[in-house]
Amino acid sequence: MSVITYRQALRDTLRAEMHRDENVLLLGEEIGVFEGSYKITEGLLKEFGERRVRDTPIAEEGFVGAAIGAAMLGLRPVVELMTINFSLIAIDQIINHAAKIYGMFGGQTSVPLVIRTPGGGGQQLGATHSQNIELFYSFIPGLKVLAPSTPAEAASMLRAAIRDDDPVLFLENLGLYNTKGEVPDDDTTVAEIGRAAVTREGTDITLIGYSRMAMVTSQVAEKLAEDGISVEVVDLRSLRPLDRETIVESVKKTGCAVIAEDDWLTYGIGAEIAASIQEGAFDYLDAPVRRVAMAEVPMPYAKPLETAAMPSAESITTVIHETLSAVGRRVG
Repeated sequence: MSVITYRQALRDTLRAEMHRDENVLLLGEEIGVFEGSYKITEGLLKEFGERRVRDTPIAEEGFVGAAIGAAMLGLRPVVELMTINFSLIAIDQIINHAAKIYGMFGGQTSVPLVIRTPGGGGQQLGATHSQNIELFYSFIPGLKVLAPSTPAEAASMLRAAIRDDDPVLFLENLGLYNTKGEVPDDDTTVAEIGRAAVTREGTDITLIGYSRMAMVTSQVAEKLAEDGISVEVVDLRSLRPLDRETIVESVKKTGCAVIAEDDWLTYGIGAEIAASIQEGAFDYLDAPVRRVAMAEVPMPYAKPLETAAMPSAESITTVIHETLSAVGRRVG
């Protein structure tokens, strides 16, 4: 067992999958000579050559389209978009082509494509480079949307994404790249796409998150345990398909739920989860489902304002206390 960063887990998995399958190739801006804006592809150009590690122009619509064509012809492209914000340039290719080709061609061809891209605030990159717009893609049938929160998950889920025959949007929050966690030295685990994980058992309240917020919710649960509050933590891991069963079963056990998300509250991922809980566990709820999300503003650049706009461990803890107090449960 080794303790490595989220960044290293991604690089190691890409390298291993390229060795395992010669049809896996990488495309993206600055991923070759510069070794990637976040150094995920460090050393891969030297090892595999330009045929399989392709630097592209700053033209997301063009190289995502090229990757779709390559996937239709039997290759397994892994595209790196420098940020999810730039996916908006390629949104027609992703939504109108990658997601729909299998259905429109009656299953005659698949699109085994992975689009890796980071998002999220907290880095003082301004409003146009700090968004969590995964909701756009989670809305679309034909796409799979994954959001791992730990190095071990990043490895097993990237493995699953590359081997899947459907197009996958693979989300990497910028705030996770330097986080560390245990990954087995001989890890060959392939995650089950569409399966959430209960990462901490609890009885008082269910706390649901994904990507960076799954890490934060785990920290909140650990801290609240010191006060005798038993929090069950659910890491969604997959946004499409969404594992409603695991969410509902957890809420049936605890009777209360708080959802933490790094996107905006209105029409957000949390709204879909809250609706799923209402449909599947309404009779078990002791209190309304609560959501903690970003302020509904374009992300500020100034650090104090950026911090204030983002959900935090403190804001999540406050809502948990309010929820448990509302139903007369002890809150420490």
